[in-house]
Amino acid sequence: MYERLKEFMAKLTGSDAQRRRAHALYVVIAEASRREVFYRELAVPDTPEGRYDILSLHAILMMRRLRGEGPHAVDFAQLVFDVMFRDIDDSLRELGVGDMRVGKKVRAYAEAFYGRAKAYEEGLDGAGDLTDAVARNIYSDDEAPYARALADYMSAADQALASQETDDLMAAKVNFPEPSVKGVMGDDERARTA
Repeated sequence: MYERLKEFMAKLTGSDAQRRRAHALYVVIAEASRREVFYRELAVPDTPEGRYDILSLHAILMMRRLRGEGPHAVDFAQLVFDVMFRDIDDSLRELGVGDMRVGKKVRAYAEAFYGRAKAYEEGLDGAGDLTDAVARNIYSDDEAPYARALADYMSAADQALASQETDDLMAAKVNFPEPSVKGVMGDDERARTA
């Protein structure tokens, strides 16, 4: 209900164009998170939670990039966040989660998002261990063999976003790098070394 009222007010105040731009950027973020390499090569669990984790990873990187560009970009990043969580709400409903539980689940996802954002930013800034944060949050395993490769991808994506123009990012003209699986042991190699 509240989201619908916000949409109505956005149309009245002329900020509907910004919401459409935020939605377009969210679509790019979602598409980047759906690349099969994350699930097939980097062993991210192909579950709703695993998909949420990779979606969050990309959204966190984008919001981190926009946050440093002044109030206009910060407001835009908030719109992207709002669009993302509206989509999560809709997806939970489509999966059959009852109305009484959707709010609680969305709140839990939002809390998880903020916790991951803090851990990932500390890792990207050198104040924490990014590989440990990825292992804990995405793989739920301190020994996750693919955590280093995914942490390297995050660092490369963070650098790639930093090199792109803010106006391009806000216009959904985004280039996320391809994840690299070089140096990651496959299942056969892990079995031989065990």
